[in-house]
Amino acid sequence: MAAAPAGGGRGGVSFCFATASGVKALALSAFTLAWTHSIAKVEWQEDWRVTPAGLELVQARVKGTGPGMEPPREARLVDGWFQWRPQRSPMHEVVLGNSGAAGEWRLCHDGKCRTLSEIVGHPIGANVTTMKICSDP
Repeated sequence: MAAAPAGGGRGGVSFCFATASGVKALALSAFTLAWTHSIAKVEWQEDWRVTPAGLELVQARVKGTGPGMEPPREARLVDGWFQWRPQRSPMHEVVLGNSGAAGEWRLCHDGKCRTLSEIVGHPIGANVTTMKICSDP
């Protein structure tokens, strides 16, 4: 999913990562969150939109199945990925755990992916990171 700048500094919303060491704001209106399952080593991706109502999960997809990551009944196999549109309300924040056993969460937009450590500027390690909406300055 391609992302465009959010708000442009005109009272819109920004997307932030909050870690134990601080907060990093990003000017994104859409992004893909990707990770690899720690046991099955299967890729999982979620497309998110940043809206004034919160973080909206638009689509999810998984490259296969494994323990704890079975796609729901409504998922459809498309180009090797089970894809579906989760039905949930936008969320003000989403907490991401990191066991350290499967590599890091990756944030993708404009055709490029970066680890959370690269984005926030320090190693994340086995800690909690919170994705959240934050007001533009």
